[in-house]
Amino acid sequence: MYGRGTAVTSAGGPTLRPVTRGRRHAARPAEHARPVQVIDLRPPEWEWSFFEDGALALDPHELWEEPVEPSATVVSQTRRRRPRLKPVLASVTVPGMPSPHARARGRGRRARGLRTAVDARSVASLAFVAAVVVLTLVLTAFGSSPTTASAEVAAAPSHLAPTGPPQPQIVALQGPLRLQLPISQPRVTAIGYHASEGALALEPLGKQGNRGLLGRIADRIFGSRRDGLVYYQLGGGSGPSTAALDVGAAPDTDVFSPVDGTVIGITGHELNGRQHGVRVDIQPTSAPSLVVSVTRLRRDPQLTVGSPVVAASSRLGAVLDLSGLERQALARYTQDAGNHVTLEVRPAPTLALP
Repeated sequence: MYGRGTAVTSAGGPTLRPVTRGRRHAARPAEHARPVQVIDLRPPEWEWSFFEDGALALDPHELWEEPVEPSATVVSQTRRRRPRLKPVLASVTVPGMPSPHARARGRGRRARGLRTAVDARSVASLAFVAAVVVLTLVLTAFGSSPTTASAEVAAAPSHLAPTGPPQPQIVALQGPLRLQLPISQPRVTAIGYHASEGALALEPLGKQGNRGLLGRIADRIFGSRRDGLVYYQLGGGSGPSTAALDVGAAPDTDVFSPVDGTVIGITGHELNGRQHGVRVDIQPTSAPSLVVSVTRLRRDPQLTVGSPVVAASSRLGAVLDLSGLERQALARYTQDAGNHVTLEVRPAPTLALP
């Protein structure tokens, strides 16, 4: 390698000769020495070694890591994306897989537990709804007292009620026999049924005002007729519970025949061993084998045995005031002493042949 080039001028012209750095050549003999002139062709190169000597020997050639200073302000607003590659997890120990039978049993237990929970919730809901319905029905059923119910059949005061025969209205049945109301409708205070020995059971028409709890609940659920008569079941006596029909009215109220027929008997009516009023027996035209008896009344002077009568038209007499002799059961459902007339149906007596 040559250092700086030098030009040597000689007789034959200038020639280039390399000059070796740091190496000195021995001087040639004097006889060979020739005068030469050295001319520099270019300026000397910059010596970098002036700044580099000693520094490169101490600095290693490997690159060093520049410290990263965290920025106080987040410049990028882009959301960080999750790495697409799954992280490498270390190996772990897991419990053994259950057998198919065990999984089936577990599913069965879970299904049974779910069904049990659903059934329990359903039963609780139904019980709550049933309790609400029963409470509502009970409150509704007991919402009216007997006194309030009796107001539906209570008559107006006698000085306001019209006089005259009643409008034709069937109040009870006994087979083919139809019993009509014997007192004018505005004068009726209450209607009741009670037992009577020897009399036939009647079929009431209308609705029972003092029906039991279950009956009133059934009426609220399935409905009942609001129009027509209201009757009450009275206690006492022996025999069918609906054998005697009591029609309440104030004393001296006119009483009319409940059936078409013929009067076959007029006898005294005994009460507490004494005679009070009369008993009128009528043979109905529609059922000659039966006898309709009307008691607890004062007889009309024009009524005699054999007189024909017409239902709701022929007058039989007037209501007696017996409140001073007994405590009348019908008074519980009226606004007065409970005076009334009583209707009964009995088989007609037969003649015994010798």
